[in-house]
Amino acid sequence: MFPGDAMFTFAPIFIGIIFVIVIGSIIVNAIKGVGQWKKNEESPRLTVPAVVKTKRSDVRRRTNHHDNHHHHSSTTIYYVTFEFDSGDRTEFKISGSEYGQLAEGDSGKLTFQGTRYLGFERNYEPSL
Repeated sequence: MFPGDAMFTFAPIFIGIIFVIVIGSIIVNAIKGVGQWKKNEESPRLTVPAVVKTKRSDVRRRTNHHDNHHHHSSTTIYYVTFEFDSGDRTEFKISGSEYGQLAEGDSGKLTFQGTRYLGFERNYEPSL
């Protein structure tokens, strides 16, 4: 066996292992997503008093290389943490438009189903 022969034997095996790991990860994540969706569907729809405690955003940047050009894009994911009368807190992923309308300290009625945010109706103080 020549030294180069080991490389030709090892490379296809290594590529096969990486392929199995990537496909396995995709399948596991899909199963988790379907499981969470099913759990949310089976959960009761609740509307409870809550206060907006914190807001945060997560910006994910991507650079695509195509024909010697670099294309940059980003996606922003928005999160809000609500606190219930019991002192418990829960964070929900929400849309950018909802995120922009909420402020820390807002109080109102939070509607959710499992881990799915459905809406927040702010308490308005009457004007004097």
